[in-house]
Amino acid sequence: MGSPKKVSPSTRSPKKSSRTLHDLFVQESPHFTIPSSSPTSGNEELFSTISYCTFVFTFTDPSESPAQRDSKRLQLTRLVSILKSSKKPVHGKVLVALAAMISANLFRPLPPPSSPSAITDLPEEEYPVSIFSPLWSHLQIVYEILLKLVNSTDQKILRECIDHSFLRNLLALFQSEDPRERETLKNVYHKIYSKFISDRSFMRKSMTEVLLNYVFETEKHPGIADLLEIWGTIINGFTVPLKEEHKLFLMRVLIPLHKTKGMQVYHRQLAYCVSQFVQKEPMLGGVVVRGVLRYWPVTNCQKEILLIGELEDLVENLDPDQYRKLALPLCTQITKCINSWNSQVAERALYMWNNEQFVKMALIGTVEVFNVIVEGMEKNLKWHWSKSVRQLTESVKVMLEEMDPDLYSKGLMDMEAKESMAHLEDIKRKKKWERIEWEAAKNQFLNPQRYIRVSY
Repeated sequence: MGSPKKVSPSTRSPKKSSRTLHDLFVQESPHFTIPSSSPTSGNEELFSTISYCTFVFTFTDPSESPAQRDSKRLQLTRLVSILKSSKKPVHGKVLVALAAMISANLFRPLPPPSSPSAITDLPEEEYPVSIFSPLWSHLQIVYEILLKLVNSTDQKILRECIDHSFLRNLLALFQSEDPRERETLKNVYHKIYSKFISDRSFMRKSMTEVLLNYVFETEKHPGIADLLEIWGTIINGFTVPLKEEHKLFLMRVLIPLHKTKGMQVYHRQLAYCVSQFVQKEPMLGGVVVRGVLRYWPVTNCQKEILLIGELEDLVENLDPDQYRKLALPLCTQITKCINSWNSQVAERALYMWNNEQFVKMALIGTVEVFNVIVEGMEKNLKWHWSKSVRQLTESVKVMLEEMDPDLYSKGLMDMEAKESMAHLEDIKRKKKWERIEWEAAKNQFLNPQRYIRVSY
């Protein structure tokens, strides 16, 4: 049989004004001829194209030619054009075939991390090095097809192809090291969450499991920032009063995320999620502040700077009724940071005193709180090596003295009394040790050690 011939425009019936999927395919792909003798023939050609796109190129196999890869990319582009131009939603066997093609291309074994310790062992780096996958030239178009299907297909029909297994596999792709794929995947996953109302609980639970596994097991996952960005939009839509399930997510997942070594990679998204909770229910601010203080880093200065900024934002949204309860632990930690030998940490902590809410909290606190602050200021002025830190400390001291000179003076007196008592205790301790040493020497003089000879 000879190859099928194109139907010339003059032979088409002028009465047909509506365009079929077959006509669109011909228009968008003039070099890809579809026989018009029957609809079945056109569908067969369409299924053939989808089937061709199901073949996955690894981009590492030497037997794969660049021409074959370009051919597949062209076929994928033609499928996108058909979907974009079609006025009717895709359904039936075409939808099933497209879903199978999407699954074959996206759900693949991801390569092992190029540098497994890139995030956990390099805390000073703000972001790990990005790895760009050669498969992206194909994957980008496949994601575009998936997004088009999600946007244009009825949820009940699409539900036949996008089930829980599909959603789990999609979530696993957030482990891809290619930031382009994670960015696109984030938009697709959130779009599915918005459309599939009945599956929202399952999707939240699945994302929670990934975050918990990261915090308590591996601390290795390149897509935590992207997942938290999705969570930020989800939390933003929570109604008030918050459900107990959502509060537990804050306490058991978001707060422990502050303790990981790679926190600075996703801290911006994490802080946004936490702030959304506190804005909706300010009473949760106390839980969050205590949680952040519990996981305060000991040796990571970059994390300290980030957490000081987060605490400053949290203070803005705190319920004033909690000021007295939180003043002592919060001011104690900030004072420790002011006394830090790292000048960046010390300066960032001193800038907290520019925050009116923080100053208000410190002044509302008890005399004990103010004594901690005064002691930290005087210690900095006397011992800190950085001139800029000493200058900032002097400015804060002047501000505090102007606000409440009597309280500051009392703090100085209490500090001097404390130092005097510590000095007396030190003298007593030294005298006690001297007496013990004298008694030991006297005992040795009166009872010299006897040696017993052992004969062999």
